Amino acid sequence: MRRRRLRVLTLPVMAAMLVLSAGPAAGQTIPTTPEPEPAEDGQPPFSEEEGKPNGRVIAEASTALGVLRLLPEAMEADAVLPGEQPLPKQSVLEGGVGLSYAGADSESYLAHERAIAEASPLGLSVAGHTPQTPGSAVQTALPDNNKALSTGLKAPDNPLANVSALEGRAHARWSETSGPCVGDGTIADAGTTAASLSLVNIIPTMPDTNRATQAGGELGSALRELPGSLANLGGLLSGQGKPNSDGTGSLVSVDKALATRSVVRLMDVEGTDGKDHKGVEAVSTLQGGRIDILKGTPLGLTVKVTSQPTLRVVSTGDAETSTVDYTAPVLAVERNGKVLFELDAANPTADIPVGLPKPSLKDIPGYEDVKNTPVVGDAAEKVDGSVTTLSEKAADHVLDIGVLRLSIAELDEKAQTVSEPFAGHQVSAVARLLDVRVLPTDRLRNLLPDSLASKLPSALAQVSLGEQSASAYAPEGGVDCSQPAAASPQPIANEPADSDPSGAPTKLAQTNAAYSAVPLFWSGTVMLLVGVVLVAALPNRRHREPAPVKPSPHSRGE
Repeated sequence: MRRRRLRVLTLPVMAAMLVLSAGPAAGQTIPTTPEPEPAEDGQPPFSEEEGKPNGRVIAEASTALGVLRLLPEAMEADAVLPGEQPLPKQSVLEGGVGLSYAGADSESYLAHERAIAEASPLGLSVAGHTPQTPGSAVQTALPDNNKALSTGLKAPDNPLANVSALEGRAHARWSETSGPCVGDGTIADAGTTAASLSLVNIIPTMPDTNRATQAGGELGSALRELPGSLANLGGLLSGQGKPNSDGTGSLVSVDKALATRSVVRLMDVEGTDGKDHKGVEAVSTLQGGRIDILKGTPLGLTVKVTSQPTLRVVSTGDAETSTVDYTAPVLAVERNGKVLFELDAANPTADIPVGLPKPSLKDIPGYEDVKNTPVVGDAAEKVDGSVTTLSEKAADHVLDIGVLRLSIAELDEKAQTVSEPFAGHQVSAVARLLDVRVLPTDRLRNLLPDSLASKLPSALAQVSLGEQSASAYAPEGGVDCSQPAAASPQPIANEPADSDPSGAPTKLAQTNAAYSAVPLFWSGTVMLLVGVVLVAALPNRRHREPAPVKPSPHSRGE
């Protein structure tokens, strides 16, 4: 009876003790975790919406020495921009050489992406997807950089491009207090220089020569006489390994000093609201020497750049004062010192046909010694290495298999007034120094078997020299370069007594278990009470003595 009375008193006594001990835990105040700070010296600070500089700007500029596109506009894009039409068709493979990029973005969540300057030896995009290229010279801000980063760049070995003595320079600046308003106004500046550049010594997208030869006919007969396949334009291209450093055996090559530069900076603009407001400027410039097409062959062409292209985009936040300026290049196309034609803004495109001589061409008087190499334009190569111009009668004995289309000044500009992420005006533009496209003709489609003609795209390859793009986006009234007002300290709700006047707690923040102390306490309390009830509710059993153990019968004789 006495034991049962003690068990009955156990439950209320335990409950009373738990309630009394719960008072301090329920009234405990847990200090909040302080804002994270950089752990190391020089580490970029974390982004904060409060206390950011007043200057808001989004701009970028990029320049490439050369860009190669295989099967341009042949693949559907697998992405759609919000509120926009589907993206234009993409190239199967797109590679750039000698790239410079400068960008500024005040809206970037990560502080070290506010300003980016990058000089890259090579860029690659496969079906619209772009992997990161190693070996680049990159500088980001924050933190601010007082000096530019300059280094030599090494392009990975590849069978379609060769660039020598490539160097890069990158400089990115951003102020923690003034944002884009730094130094002379230059936010990001990147550039590349190279001694020479060679692109495309083989066209892998050309149809299979063996299958075309088996088809017979005039095309089959002409292909059997060629010293090379269609993939290397009948021997005009080297067709194997890496392009030569001197440019021979390549479709397009550039020698002498080559340089790209991409800059994003602030500038004084008349008419902006307030003396501390500025416009944003994105500039892409290119310097190049002589451009050779099919260098090392008697049928080669030389393109001389008489004026260098410059693309400049300025946004003031107002559509009326924002501008796009492009200095279009003037190109003179020559062969053996003789000017064939010029490319300028008035005449931006010229087609040079490429054909195969028929065996019957040698039956015409004066063309008995013409070699079985492709005819470029109206020029054919003789056995002694000289070049002869085909007459109208002789041209009828040539099969057209393609066209080299040269074009310049493909300026594409866009402008729009937007409200997100801030109200302002955005302008952008894209231009190229020279485009060389290898296009198959309808005549080639008619000559090929149906199985090959149906797979022949509109363009086999595209080489762009001096590709430039620029974009600038400034808020209404221009970029605000005034200093932000100092933020007043906000009172902390339920400030604990163990904190100093600045609001920083004197004790370290507790772990997750401390924040969950009260819920854990009550969970344990409930479980403990349930256990006490179960123990108290069990019936009282008497203690029984264990049964005696009988001795083993085998132990009697011992």
